[in-house]
Amino acid sequence: MPTDAISTVFFDFGGVITTSPFDAFVAYEAEVGVPEGTIRRINATNPDSNAWARLERNELSPSEFEPVFEAEASSFGHDLDGARVLSLLSTDVRPAMVEAIKRLADAGYQRLCLTNNFAAGGHDRERASVLELFDHVIESSVVGVRKPEPLFYQHALAKAEVEASEVVFLDDLGVNLKPARQMGMTTIKVVTESQALIDLNGLVDVDLSDLIGV
Repeated sequence: MPTDAISTVFFDFGGVITTSPFDAFVAYEAEVGVPEGTIRRINATNPDSNAWARLERNELSPSEFEPVFEAEASSFGHDLDGARVLSLLSTDVRPAMVEAIKRLADAGYQRLCLTNNFAAGGHDRERASVLELFDHVIESSVVGVRKPEPLFYQHALAKAEVEASEVVFLDDLGVNLKPARQMGMTTIKVVTESQALIDLNGLVDVDLSDLIGV
């Protein structure tokens, strides 16, 4: 049931507001003949200090990331193109999720985007228009910490000026949701867009039912 305690919704970007890049990872892995899940496995190894983590904290530029990632892939026995992997992050905006954000805004809910990203010279027009729907956008490449580091969530809570108990947080990765849940946030793991909207619909005083399955 909707609860008056919830005043704020935190959204991940990739995999929540947009489709997930993981399908593109799988397609590339099949193309080059490496086991499915290889890219995610590389990125989950030494997750606080690997190339992906350093890129998202803006400790590496994209061009610096590429050879470091390729060396990590080589240590797994695979030959992967770092630039190609970065290109796979280009995904499609989900219109129903965007409409949900607009309805939350109309109903007075505070909205924040919490995204692990890298400095790559701005956003295209469609993504820029989506980001304008948020009260605050918390970017790992700007604040120098990333999900799931607790400091990232503390920074978001401070920006929103709310307690964790007032927040619903949507992310497609369980590892990112765990610390938020431990801090007291209500969390939604996004598996599909419809499932996420069903879950969110049950927690906020906004009717999203017509968006489910769109």
